[in-house]
Amino acid sequence: MDLTTVTEVVRRPSGRPGADWRAGDAWLAGGTWLFSVEQPELRRLIDLTALPWEPLVPGDTGLGIGATCTIQELYTAALPDEWSAGSLFPRSCEAFLSSFKVWSAATVGGNICMSLPAGPMITLTVALEARYELWAADGSVRTVDALDFVTGDHQNILAPGEILRRIDIPAHALRKRTAHRRFSLTRLGRSTVFLIGTQTPGTSDLLLTVTAGTTRPVRMRFDALPDARTLRQSIEAVPAGVWFDDPNGTPGHRRHLTLHFAEEIRRELMAGGPA
Repeated sequence: MDLTTVTEVVRRPSGRPGADWRAGDAWLAGGTWLFSVEQPELRRLIDLTALPWEPLVPGDTGLGIGATCTIQELYTAALPDEWSAGSLFPRSCEAFLSSFKVWSAATVGGNICMSLPAGPMITLTVALEARYELWAADGSVRTVDALDFVTGDHQNILAPGEILRRIDIPAHALRKRTAHRRFSLTRLGRSTVFLIGTQTPGTSDLLLTVTAGTTRPVRMRFDALPDARTLRQSIEAVPAGVWFDDPNGTPGHRRHLTLHFAEEIRRELMAGGPA
């Protein structure tokens, strides 16, 4: 879609692009959402793809993902064998409501900052205990838990001019065993629910992340694998207003699916199923 109100595109922004932020600006990365609907309030686009942000930076402490890393780059990432949770990367990319052609443009950071309940990059990074590095317009930097970034449907903690620079996934989370479940109304449709369970090797703990069915990510931590009743009670304790309601599923339907799939994940990890 043509954005007829935009009068300027900054192709080569400064290394700290937020310093020049003004009302009517928008960050441009993949643009897959930005150009899909009218944006009458916009006057200027700031192209982040010109910045030298490495897409993927593996290291001893974990994996750094640049906000402009494309979905295609994440999907094809060659990760160390000991990072067993890396199997979640392609599964999360495949949860996009888009064709593989869009993957070459859409970015990890863009999906997170859209902050939609069904954002699969949100699911992935929250489940793997990531932290986000945020750059403010005044030059300050803050780091937040991925769990705390999205606050509701299409809502997050970003201030005007603030930008998501980097996602850091710790090595200990990448070494975990995993189990996941996803449901959509159609094979390539938007997620109605997307759950990921992770477990530290050699322990019986459980970290369960619930997304898509809720307006914000919900994460439940158990020091030992809970029994079915305890797990069910934890899910039932999620406030009614947190369950999402749209054409892909009612809150009651999403809650039912979450209870069902969470128990499947619990049993799979208890039985030592596939990582």
